[in-house]
Amino acid sequence: MYSLTHLDDEALLRGFASLLACDRRTTAQLLAHIAEIDARHLYLRAGFESMQAYCVRELHLSTDAAAKRLQVARLARQLPVLFEAIADGRLHLKAVRLMAPRLNSFNVIELIEAAAGKTASEVEIVLANRFPQAEPLRLDDGIAPQIIVPQTLGENSHAPGHASFSPPAIAITPKVRTKIAAIAPERYTLQVTLQGSTCNKLRRAQELLGHAVPSGDVAQVLDRALDLLVGHLEKRKFGMGSKPRPERPAATTRCITVQTRNAVHERDGGTCTALKPNGWRCNSTKNLEYDHIVPVALGGKSTMDNLRLVCRAHNQAAAEEVFGLEHIERKKRERRLAAEQDQALLRPFAPEGKPRPVDAGGQRGGAVEVDAV
Repeated sequence: MYSLTHLDDEALLRGFASLLACDRRTTAQLLAHIAEIDARHLYLRAGFESMQAYCVRELHLSTDAAAKRLQVARLARQLPVLFEAIADGRLHLKAVRLMAPRLNSFNVIELIEAAAGKTASEVEIVLANRFPQAEPLRLDDGIAPQIIVPQTLGENSHAPGHASFSPPAIAITPKVRTKIAAIAPERYTLQVTLQGSTCNKLRRAQELLGHAVPSGDVAQVLDRALDLLVGHLEKRKFGMGSKPRPERPAATTRCITVQTRNAVHERDGGTCTALKPNGWRCNSTKNLEYDHIVPVALGGKSTMDNLRLVCRAHNQAAAEEVFGLEHIERKKRERRLAAEQDQALLRPFAPEGKPRPVDAGGQRGGAVEVDAV
């Protein structure tokens, strides 16, 4: 009975399609029976306290299967058109459960048409487009208002001799909350709202890692992606992991060779070496830059002894102390203008119409600009 080796390919496929269609009709009938037995409370006659208990103990469904079917059955009894959509295969049970919080007698036909034949993920997108939800605020934002109406006077008061004036409301776009919480030793949960393009990249990474991470586990995909990103950034910023190459004369006195960058980073421990007023070391690991202790403009060289690792804020402060704030601001304006001009010139020649990225010092590739002047 269950051996189908005697069937040819066409007969096997026809039989499968027929059984699937029959299964869908049977599922709809099963749901209708569940809904009616539940409505009549016939489970009490059988000695069970609830319909779910009856399905689990008497009909031997799993707790999860019973709960899901009972949810769909109760909803379909209120909106009978759902039975028909399940029977003819337009909707599967997962789709109905996803739509359940939004379904009512006014939109059920429309939503069935929109979700017909779609996967669970596609149904989620349909619902997100039709019923967008506000993104959660960052934890440090408190309860920030979404609309701010400036008011200089009382709500119902007006300045003498002036007509009433209602200042325009200012819409405030809430920040997206990114939450990382520790839940166990070396275990964290991550809550983040992604843009559509970022979500597509994540799913593409899952596809490309199909052999290495068959489950598509997001945590493993992120771990591998961050390994690549951190390695790339460490190599780019500090020369870490670069293959030793013969030292070559720097093109300019500002240029720092890969070997020197790597050595300074290792010596300074990858943290800012600037000292705070209380004598404590800054030790910041963010926005690190290579600073010439004796500035290049005063004859300093890009050697290990004349370089130190500092954060951007302390690098800026050191430059302002030596050259003055006005001089530094003027140099910044000149560099921004030069970078904009370079981008305008290179844009027609860049691949796919995209100019090569310009760093804070106005350089592309090669050496890193490290001084603030």
